[in-house]
Amino acid sequence: MKAISKKVRDLFVEKYNSAPSLYFSPGRINLIGEHVDYNDGFVMPAAIDRGIYYAIAPNGGDRFNFYSVDFEEQFSTGKGEIRKSGGWKDYVLSVLNEFVTAGKEPGGFDCVFGGDIPIGAGMSSSAAVEGGLAFALNEIFNTGISRIELALLCQRAEHGFPGVNCGIMDQFANLMGKKDLVILLDCNDLSYEFLPLETWGYRIVLVNSKVHHALASGEYNRRRYQCEEGLILLKTTMMINSFRDIRKAENLEPYRSVMGEEVYCRCKYVVEEILRTKKAATCLRENDLAGLGKLMYETHEGLSRLYEVSCAELDFLVQQARLNQAVLGARLMGGGFGGCTINIVAESGMQEFIEATGAAYEKKFGIVPETYIVETSDGTHQLTAG
Repeated sequence: MKAISKKVRDLFVEKYNSAPSLYFSPGRINLIGEHVDYNDGFVMPAAIDRGIYYAIAPNGGDRFNFYSVDFEEQFSTGKGEIRKSGGWKDYVLSVLNEFVTAGKEPGGFDCVFGGDIPIGAGMSSSAAVEGGLAFALNEIFNTGISRIELALLCQRAEHGFPGVNCGIMDQFANLMGKKDLVILLDCNDLSYEFLPLETWGYRIVLVNSKVHHALASGEYNRRRYQCEEGLILLKTTMMINSFRDIRKAENLEPYRSVMGEEVYCRCKYVVEEILRTKKAATCLRENDLAGLGKLMYETHEGLSRLYEVSCAELDFLVQQARLNQAVLGARLMGGGFGGCTINIVAESGMQEFIEATGAAYEKKFGIVPETYIVETSDGTHQLTAG
């Protein structure tokens, strides 16, 4: 048992004097397919071995009691009192609200949770918080919701009190992930395929820039609205239903002036990224990690220059990766404006890459980055006590 899961369990016993059920809810990486889940594209995420641990048990009453280990805060609410509260509380309260809205109101429970996933690093700590609570409540109170339905419930929860209009990728990976596999997810109809992630001699290394620019959430929603605006125009002029119907980005050029430069650039990125993700799936099927790495670099260029969700710190980290022969590919991961880069690095050069990148980044920005070597994991699941 990891130290953090033991801490969560022990705190629960100390606070509530009963034996809880334990659950692990993973964060996620996304190899490629960034910012296209809300544009009916394809994404390629995987659950990872970092996430949120829950200790939870029914209390026989009508109160919902929470304690966050990471924030060292607790609060309690009751049936009929569930409302937007601010901060981390909104993520768990919004999940509760979705259960109530679905007619699946749980009984009272006590809950302690905490994790080893950094907040704001692009590994989707929010989906891990939502998925862990939703899965646990579904199990404990036998509400009979499928994993895919739980993912959709958690997506609605993030749209709700937190107000982040995310796509389905994070929640889907959290609940549907499988160890040693990545998911090729069609965000249009939620059809999916598991692909093997065979990294022979290579590791997945995340480099945390340790910056999180304040404009991130507002700009995320703005990008979504820009894509919607562009698609409305393209539906009437190109006679398409979605961005995936456009066979190549050059086909957008005749509509550039009508769309305006910003909207055009957002749409061009989306079209290119959908095509890249399909190519990346072929690379995995053929165990072509070098080909995948090349596509990752292309994605970063698009995110930086066309979608404009990168920042100086992330661009610098990717440039350092380009200069290192041990790295096959790198890009920013997640919403952008800070957080992590994801890198595919040869084991033989991994330590040198971590040290060299850290030294260069600290010299440039005065910040010591954090690095995480991650493995794939199963989706949210119950842990055995032990």
